[in-house]
Amino acid sequence: MPSNPTSSSKDRLIGFAACALASSFWGCGFFFGKIALAEMGVGSMVFYRFVFASIGLLPLLFTHRANFTAAEWRTLLLGTLLGVPLQFLVQFTGLSLTTVSHASLMVGTMPVILAIGAVIFTRERLRPLGWMALAASTAGAALIALGGHHNKTSGGPSLAGDLLVVLSLAIALGWILLNKSLLQRHSAIVVTAYGIVAGTLMLAVAVPVAYGLPPVHGISLKAWAALAASGILCTAITTLLWNWGMTKVPASQAGVLLNMEPLMGSLLGVLVLHETLGALAYVGGVMILAAAITLTTQNHPPAPDPAMV
Repeated sequence: MPSNPTSSSKDRLIGFAACALASSFWGCGFFFGKIALAEMGVGSMVFYRFVFASIGLLPLLFTHRANFTAAEWRTLLLGTLLGVPLQFLVQFTGLSLTTVSHASLMVGTMPVILAIGAVIFTRERLRPLGWMALAASTAGAALIALGGHHNKTSGGPSLAGDLLVVLSLAIALGWILLNKSLLQRHSAIVVTAYGIVAGTLMLAVAVPVAYGLPPVHGISLKAWAALAASGILCTAITTLLWNWGMTKVPASQAGVLLNMEPLMGSLLGVLVLHETLGALAYVGGVMILAAAITLTTQNHPPAPDPAMV
């Protein structure tokens, strides 16, 4: 029976909306991370973030049992190793060395990394309009970050910090694509819940060895609240939304919506940190939204390369 075009289009738009919302919540992660990093080290901050995320997802482990094969367990654990301990420890080490705005600028390179990876590894094919949208969105992210004026009392950006954030994005590509393969056979809830909890267990082993035991006393309520928000809102909920959205749209197209993250980061800078956005930043915001609208309103998803089928 042929599929209903209207239903398919509706599912696709909802999938894009889920990815956009996830990216917007992810945009708060650097902000909450900076608050926690003022009172603890990188390893402790990342560990507590995932502890809170696991607490939020724990009920799903009892209501959604995993039915992975041995090979799929290996895929899940490999993706989790890349996406949780490696990605987040590298990324937030970079954040500790640079500014939130510069870290957000570096995130603007992720859609291109994801689109190229999807084309190479998952045989997706992106049309010229899609590549143009990706380029415009990435340029918009750069304009947003370059258009911000940072508070002189805060730590300045560094090349080492910026490059570590980019390295973490390349690591994240493996996590996204491995999850994408699992999502073809398992629900987003199962892949997310078991992946996040497994990643937390990995951090429980790695962090004490590499960074020492995470502190328990002497942490302010503000820092605990930031950790809880980053774990539940910026990790558990966002990963659920993103993984579900990835079941509805190609990874190469969903990638453009990751640039909602620097857009959100800039808004937090203006509204909370009292940064000033210049004209270039406003132009960048328009470019990001225009690129997102361009991709989400295309009538037909990219076709696979016939030579690769």
